Amino acid sequence: MTTTPSGVQAAPRATAAARATDLTKVYGEGETQVVALDGVSVEFRQAEYTAIMGPSGSGKSTLMHCMAGLDTVSGGSARIGDVELTSLKDKKLTQLRRDKIGFIFQAFNLLPTLNALENITLPMDIAGRKPDQAWLDQVVDTVGLSGRLKHRPAQLSGGQQQRVAVARALAGKPEIIFADEPTGNLDSRSGAEVLGFLRNSVRELGQTVVMVTHDPVAASYADRVVFLADGRIVDELHDPTAEAVLDRMKRFDAKGRTS
Repeated sequence: MTTTPSGVQAAPRATAAARATDLTKVYGEGETQVVALDGVSVEFRQAEYTAIMGPSGSGKSTLMHCMAGLDTVSGGSARIGDVELTSLKDKKLTQLRRDKIGFIFQAFNLLPTLNALENITLPMDIAGRKPDQAWLDQVVDTVGLSGRLKHRPAQLSGGQQQRVAVARALAGKPEIIFADEPTGNLDSRSGAEVLGFLRNSVRELGQTVVMVTHDPVAASYADRVVFLADGRIVDELHDPTAEAVLDRMKRFDAKGRTS
Protein backbone atom coordinates (compact mmCIF):
# COMPACT_ATOMS: atom_id res chain seq x y z
CA MET A 1 0.00 0.00 0.00
CA THR A 2 1.10 3.59 -0.66
CA THR A 3 0.10 6.71 1.27
CA THR A 4 -1.30 9.78 -0.45
CA PRO A 5 -0.37 13.36 0.60
CA SER A 6 -3.61 13.49 2.60
CA GLY A 7 -2.47 10.51 4.64
CA VAL A 8 -4.99 8.08 3.14
CA GLN A 9 -3.66 4.71 2.07
CA ALA A 10 -4.22 3.96 -1.59
CA ALA A 11 -4.50 0.49 -3.09
CA PRO A 12 -1.39 -0.61 -5.00
CA ARG A 13 -1.62 -0.13 -8.74
CA ALA A 14 -2.27 -3.29 -10.70
CA THR A 15 0.73 -4.62 -12.62
CA ALA A 16 0.65 -4.15 -16.37
CA ALA A 17 0.22 -7.40 -18.30
CA ALA A 18 1.11 -5.50 -21.47
CA ARG A 19 2.22 -1.97 -22.27
CA ALA A 20 2.74 0.16 -25.37
CA THR A 21 4.87 3.30 -25.23
CA ASP A 22 4.93 5.77 -28.14
CA LEU A 23 4.08 2.88 -30.45
CA THR A 24 4.03 3.64 -34.16
CA LYS A 25 3.21 1.49 -37.16
CA VAL A 26 3.66 2.79 -40.71
CA TYR A 27 2.74 0.96 -43.90
CA GLY A 28 4.18 1.94 -47.29
CA GLU A 29 6.29 4.93 -48.28
CA GLY A 30 5.88 8.30 -49.93
CA GLU A 31 2.42 9.09 -51.27
CA THR A 32 1.16 5.61 -50.37
CA GLN A 33 2.33 5.82 -46.75
CA VAL A 34 -0.30 5.04 -44.12
CA VAL A 35 0.27 5.77 -40.44
CA ALA A 36 -1.76 3.06 -38.70
CA LEU A 37 -0.49 3.84 -35.20
CA ASP A 38 0.71 7.32 -34.28
CA GLY A 39 2.54 7.35 -30.93
CA VAL A 40 0.16 5.14 -28.92
CA SER A 41 0.85 4.72 -25.20
CA VAL A 42 -1.45 2.42 -23.22
CA GLU A 43 -1.37 -0.17 -20.43
CA PHE A 44 -3.42 -3.33 -20.12
CA ARG A 45 -3.49 -4.26 -16.45
CA GLN A 46 -3.55 -7.75 -14.99
CA ALA A 47 -6.97 -9.27 -14.27
CA GLU A 48 -8.70 -6.54 -16.29
CA TYR A 49 -10.96 -6.78 -19.34
CA THR A 50 -10.29 -4.04 -21.90
CA ALA A 51 -12.20 -3.41 -25.12
CA ILE A 52 -10.59 -1.49 -27.99
CA MET A 53 -12.99 0.41 -30.22
CA GLY A 54 -12.84 2.92 -33.03
CA PRO A 55 -13.99 3.62 -36.59
CA SER A 56 -12.83 1.42 -39.44
CA GLY A 57 -9.17 2.17 -40.13
CA SER A 58 -8.57 3.67 -36.68
CA GLY A 59 -5.75 1.24 -35.90
CA LYS A 60 -7.46 -0.94 -33.31
CA SER A 61 -6.61 -4.30 -34.92
CA THR A 62 -3.11 -3.10 -35.76
CA LEU A 63 -2.54 -2.17 -32.11
CA MET A 64 -3.65 -5.58 -30.93
CA HIS A 65 -1.55 -7.42 -33.53
CA CYS A 66 1.54 -5.40 -32.58
CA MET A 67 0.95 -6.00 -28.87
CA ALA A 68 0.48 -9.74 -29.49
CA GLY A 69 3.72 -9.98 -31.48
CA LEU A 70 1.83 -10.86 -34.68
CA ASP A 71 3.05 -7.73 -36.49
CA THR A 72 6.26 -5.72 -36.32
CA VAL A 73 6.33 -2.13 -35.09
CA SER A 74 7.88 0.89 -36.79
CA GLY A 75 8.86 2.65 -33.59
CA GLY A 76 8.31 2.82 -29.86
CA SER A 77 7.98 -0.01 -27.36
CA ALA A 78 5.66 -2.99 -26.94
CA ARG A 79 5.96 -5.15 -23.82
CA ILE A 80 4.34 -8.29 -22.50
CA GLY A 81 5.04 -8.15 -18.77
CA ASP A 82 8.70 -7.12 -18.56
CA VAL A 83 9.63 -8.50 -21.99
CA GLU A 84 10.28 -6.03 -24.81
CA LEU A 85 8.86 -7.54 -27.99
CA THR A 86 10.78 -5.32 -30.41
CA SER A 87 14.12 -6.75 -29.26
CA LEU A 88 13.21 -10.43 -29.71
CA LYS A 89 14.42 -12.62 -32.55
CA ASP A 90 11.86 -14.72 -34.41
CA LYS A 91 12.47 -17.89 -32.38
CA LYS A 92 12.14 -16.11 -29.03
CA LEU A 93 9.08 -14.21 -30.24
CA THR A 94 7.40 -17.46 -31.31
CA GLN A 95 8.19 -18.96 -27.91
CA LEU A 96 6.78 -15.92 -26.10
CA ARG A 97 3.55 -16.02 -28.12
CA ARG A 98 3.22 -19.72 -27.36
CA ASP A 99 3.91 -19.44 -23.62
CA LYS A 100 2.59 -16.02 -22.58
CA ILE A 101 -0.12 -15.01 -25.07
CA GLY A 102 -3.51 -16.46 -25.92
CA PHE A 103 -5.24 -15.34 -29.13
CA ILE A 104 -8.90 -15.78 -30.03
CA PHE A 105 -9.53 -15.42 -33.75
CA GLN A 106 -12.84 -14.32 -35.23
CA ALA A 107 -12.79 -17.34 -37.57
CA PHE A 108 -12.16 -19.81 -34.68
CA ASN A 109 -9.08 -21.41 -36.38
CA LEU A 110 -9.88 -24.91 -35.15
CA LEU A 111 -8.45 -28.02 -36.82
CA PRO A 112 -11.36 -30.04 -38.26
CA THR A 113 -9.68 -33.42 -37.73
CA LEU A 114 -9.22 -32.88 -33.98
CA ASN A 115 -11.94 -33.05 -31.36
CA ALA A 116 -12.65 -30.16 -28.98
CA LEU A 117 -10.25 -31.33 -26.26
CA GLU A 118 -7.45 -31.94 -28.77
CA ASN A 119 -7.97 -28.45 -30.22
CA ILE A 120 -7.85 -26.96 -26.72
CA THR A 121 -4.58 -28.66 -25.78
CA LEU A 122 -2.94 -28.37 -29.23
CA PRO A 123 -0.62 -25.40 -28.41
CA MET A 124 0.67 -27.21 -25.32
CA ASP A 125 1.05 -30.46 -27.28
CA ILE A 126 3.16 -28.64 -29.88
CA ALA A 127 5.28 -27.13 -27.10
CA GLY A 128 5.73 -30.55 -25.48
CA ARG A 129 4.04 -29.41 -22.26
CA LYS A 130 1.45 -31.33 -20.31
CA PRO A 131 -1.57 -29.28 -19.27
CA ASP A 132 -2.28 -28.56 -15.63
CA GLN A 133 -5.24 -30.94 -15.34
CA ALA A 134 -6.95 -29.07 -12.51
CA TRP A 135 -6.68 -25.80 -14.42
CA LEU A 136 -7.82 -27.43 -17.67
CA ASP A 137 -10.86 -28.89 -15.91
CA GLN A 138 -11.67 -25.46 -14.46
CA VAL A 139 -11.37 -23.78 -17.86
CA VAL A 140 -13.53 -26.41 -19.57
CA ASP A 141 -16.14 -26.06 -16.82
CA THR A 142 -16.02 -22.24 -17.06
CA VAL A 143 -16.77 -22.28 -20.79
CA GLY A 144 -19.38 -25.03 -20.45
CA LEU A 145 -17.79 -27.64 -22.70
CA SER A 146 -17.63 -30.63 -20.36
CA GLY A 147 -20.13 -32.64 -22.42
CA ARG A 148 -18.70 -31.76 -25.84
CA LEU A 149 -14.98 -32.53 -25.57
CA LYS A 150 -15.09 -35.55 -27.89
CA HIS A 151 -16.93 -33.68 -30.64
CA ARG A 152 -15.14 -32.38 -33.72
CA PRO A 153 -15.72 -28.77 -34.90
CA ALA A 154 -18.24 -29.86 -37.57
CA GLN A 155 -20.37 -31.39 -34.81
CA LEU A 156 -20.43 -28.15 -32.81
CA SER A 157 -22.43 -24.95 -33.22
CA GLY A 158 -20.68 -21.66 -33.97
CA GLY A 159 -20.99 -20.63 -30.35
CA GLN A 160 -19.54 -23.94 -29.16
CA GLN A 161 -16.64 -23.65 -31.62
CA GLN A 162 -15.84 -20.19 -30.30
CA ARG A 163 -15.98 -21.55 -26.75
CA VAL A 164 -13.36 -24.11 -27.80
CA ALA A 165 -11.24 -21.23 -29.13
CA VAL A 166 -11.69 -19.37 -25.83
CA ALA A 167 -10.73 -22.48 -23.83
CA ARG A 168 -7.66 -23.02 -26.05
CA ALA A 169 -6.54 -19.46 -25.34
CA LEU A 170 -7.07 -19.90 -21.58
CA ALA A 171 -5.73 -23.44 -21.13
CA GLY A 172 -2.03 -22.60 -21.30
CA LYS A 173 -2.29 -19.97 -18.51
CA PRO A 174 -1.14 -17.09 -20.72
CA GLU A 175 -0.30 -13.75 -19.18
CA ILE A 176 -2.75 -12.07 -21.52
CA ILE A 177 -5.46 -13.00 -24.04
CA PHE A 178 -6.09 -10.97 -27.18
CA ALA A 179 -9.47 -11.43 -28.84
CA ASP A 180 -10.09 -10.16 -32.39
CA GLU A 181 -13.83 -9.54 -32.88
CA PRO A 182 -14.55 -12.84 -31.07
CA THR A 183 -18.32 -12.55 -31.60
CA GLY A 184 -18.21 -11.27 -35.18
CA ASN A 185 -19.34 -14.60 -36.70
CA LEU A 186 -21.86 -15.49 -34.01
CA ASP A 187 -25.57 -14.88 -33.48
CA SER A 188 -26.56 -12.67 -30.55
CA ARG A 189 -27.20 -15.56 -28.16
CA SER A 190 -23.91 -17.34 -28.90
CA GLY A 191 -22.07 -14.01 -28.79
CA ALA A 192 -23.47 -13.24 -25.36
CA GLU A 193 -22.34 -16.67 -24.14
CA VAL A 194 -18.76 -16.12 -25.35
CA LEU A 195 -18.61 -12.62 -23.88
CA GLY A 196 -19.89 -13.96 -20.58
CA PHE A 197 -17.18 -16.64 -20.59
CA LEU A 198 -14.51 -14.00 -21.20
CA ARG A 199 -15.97 -11.90 -18.39
CA ASN A 200 -15.90 -14.90 -16.06
CA SER A 201 -12.32 -15.74 -17.02
CA VAL A 202 -11.30 -12.30 -15.73
CA ARG A 203 -13.49 -12.38 -12.63
CA GLU A 204 -13.04 -16.02 -11.63
CA LEU A 205 -9.69 -17.02 -13.15
CA GLY A 206 -7.82 -13.71 -12.87
CA GLN A 207 -7.16 -13.62 -16.63
CA THR A 208 -6.28 -10.46 -18.58
CA VAL A 209 -8.33 -9.92 -21.75
CA VAL A 210 -7.91 -7.34 -24.52
CA MET A 211 -10.69 -7.43 -27.12
CA VAL A 212 -11.12 -5.54 -30.37
CA THR A 213 -14.79 -5.00 -31.16
CA HIS A 214 -17.14 -2.68 -33.06
CA ASP A 215 -20.15 -3.69 -30.96
CA PRO A 216 -21.18 -1.43 -28.01
CA VAL A 217 -22.96 -4.36 -26.35
CA ALA A 218 -19.79 -6.49 -26.51
CA ALA A 219 -17.76 -3.57 -25.14
CA SER A 220 -20.14 -3.27 -22.17
CA TYR A 221 -18.81 -6.58 -20.81
CA ALA A 222 -15.37 -4.97 -20.33
CA ASP A 223 -13.99 -3.07 -17.34
CA ARG A 224 -12.66 -0.36 -19.61
CA VAL A 225 -13.02 0.78 -23.21
CA VAL A 226 -10.14 2.44 -25.07
CA PHE A 227 -11.16 4.46 -28.14
CA LEU A 228 -8.87 4.96 -31.13
CA ALA A 229 -9.21 7.36 -34.05
CA ASP A 230 -6.63 8.01 -36.78
CA GLY A 231 -4.07 5.81 -35.03
CA ARG A 232 -4.26 7.63 -31.70
CA ILE A 233 -6.00 6.99 -28.38
CA VAL A 234 -8.63 9.69 -28.07
CA ASP A 235 -10.74 8.60 -25.09
CA GLU A 236 -11.29 6.03 -22.34
CA LEU A 237 -14.42 4.85 -20.59
CA HIS A 238 -14.51 2.87 -17.34
CA ASP A 239 -17.37 0.59 -16.21
CA PRO A 240 -19.02 1.01 -19.62
CA THR A 241 -22.63 0.48 -20.55
CA ALA A 242 -23.72 -0.16 -24.12
CA GLU A 243 -25.54 3.19 -24.14
CA ALA A 244 -22.48 5.11 -22.92
CA VAL A 245 -20.23 3.41 -25.49
CA LEU A 246 -22.67 4.16 -28.30
CA ASP A 247 -22.85 7.80 -27.21
CA ARG A 248 -19.05 8.13 -27.33
CA MET A 249 -18.90 6.50 -30.76
CA LYS A 250 -21.57 8.88 -32.09
CA ARG A 251 -19.47 11.82 -30.91
CA PHE A 252 -16.47 10.55 -32.88
CA ASP A 253 -18.65 10.08 -35.97
CA ALA A 254 -19.99 13.62 -35.60
CA LYS A 255 -16.46 15.03 -35.33
CA GLY A 256 -15.45 13.11 -38.44
CA ARG A 257 -18.34 14.55 -40.41
CA THR A 258 -17.71 18.14 -39.28
CA SER A 259 -13.92 18.18 -39.54
